[in-house]
Amino acid sequence: MANLKELRGRINSVKSTRKITQAMKMVAAAKLRRAQSQAEAARPYAQRMARMLASLGAAVVGDPDAPKLLVGTGRTQVHLLVVVTGDRGLAGPFNTNVGRFARNRIRELEAEGKTVKVMTVGRKGASYLKREFASRFVGEITFQGKRRVGFKEADEIAQRLTGMLEAGEFDVCTLIYNQFRSVISQVPTGQQLIPAELPQAGSAEANGAATWYEYEPDEATILAQLLPKNLAIQIYRAVLENAAGFFGSQMNAMDNATRNAGDMINKLTLTYNRTRQANITRELIEIISGAEAL
Repeated sequence: MANLKELRGRINSVKSTRKITQAMKMVAAAKLRRAQSQAEAARPYAQRMARMLASLGAAVVGDPDAPKLLVGTGRTQVHLLVVVTGDRGLAGPFNTNVGRFARNRIRELEAEGKTVKVMTVGRKGASYLKREFASRFVGEITFQGKRRVGFKEADEIAQRLTGMLEAGEFDVCTLIYNQFRSVISQVPTGQQLIPAELPQAGSAEANGAATWYEYEPDEATILAQLLPKNLAIQIYRAVLENAAGFFGSQMNAMDNATRNAGDMINKLTLTYNRTRQANITRELIEIISGAEAL
């Protein structure tokens, strides 16, 4: 059994840890409000941009000169997975969940005979996936040290992907990230970026686009401007969703850690009091026994 000095040291250590987890919880809660508002504000724009792209793409999808960002290379052999995670830990299963989702996707593609390449956005994703798929890595991007990630960073990633596509380094690009649903729910999601997802021919959405919209200048000219921008917007949205999910998961993890520390302090305090009482009782017995012996 631990002596009183050891128990006091353990109690003080857990109390110090609880102060840290409480502070981290408050910081995560404050950052979550901002990150959540940014993620929710970006969704309508990204969704409407994708809808406009689908409308334009439906008109030129059969054109042999259609841009690669829209129709891809015509092959599906080489897949590039862009995995977005956090740069830091202490966020519960947040990074592990998206890493596991990406790992399962890699295994599925390779089981189909596809070639898989991996690019990570976030230090934790690289650490997780490199344990098994280090040979598939073609890039690592981290925002560690940056106080705020803006559209500029997302646009740089989009330009890098565009360059890789033009160089023929991949055929299909899929973005994997945690979609923010609520403070306690972040859902790993896969979104195909290249080729762009278009409505099926003959569907109501495709027919509606052709019926109701006329474009000036022509669709090809607009697509040349819209496609690179859409790629950057979808990446930026994923980064914002990921940030909101990270702070939500971290807040929950630190709240659980704080409550667990409180429970441990109570148990250690009870053990300390019992040990102290046992020591006092033993000393009294020794004194009484000594007095009787005299």
